[in-house]
Amino acid sequence: MKRFILPLAVFAVLLGFLLVGLRLDPREVPSPLIDKPAPVFSVTQLHAPERTIGTRDMAGQVWILNVWASWCVACRQEHPVLMQLAGMKLAPIVGLNYKDSRDEGIATLQGAGNPYVVSAFDQDGRVGIDFGVYGVPETFVIDKRGVIRYKQIGILTPELISSTLAPLIAKLNQEAAHG
Repeated sequence: MKRFILPLAVFAVLLGFLLVGLRLDPREVPSPLIDKPAPVFSVTQLHAPERTIGTRDMAGQVWILNVWASWCVACRQEHPVLMQLAGMKLAPIVGLNYKDSRDEGIATLQGAGNPYVVSAFDQDGRVGIDFGVYGVPETFVIDKRGVIRYKQIGILTPELISSTLAPLIAKLNQEAAHG
């Protein structure tokens, strides 16, 4: 009987870890980039391939980076919320068109509306990889010093904007005004 106690105890511990893991939300995976400087990038703009956009262009202001693609179904679902967010003028939204074709990306924005002040074109996905993107959509809030303060994996919702993004951006802008 005693020889079954150790395997039973190990099984109970593993079962406990499994039960805890099942309660976790996979969209709340903590990013190792939170409170770290955003990866520096400079890539061509989606609508103007002769021009570039990058982190240095956004320095000194709080901004939102939204990673999206024309082939992404969830991005199409999120798009009306992004349009609302852009209308709120909380912070400039920069799009990162991820692993897409330029023509398809442009056509998507022409058809659905463009919430972005500018879209970066990340055809090979290198910028996304530097940001730790493993699926789209993903959204980052970056402060005036270029530090990532928030990462959302998956679709933005009106509730998330009102409960999390808007208060965070207001706080960061207030810090920016006093800092």
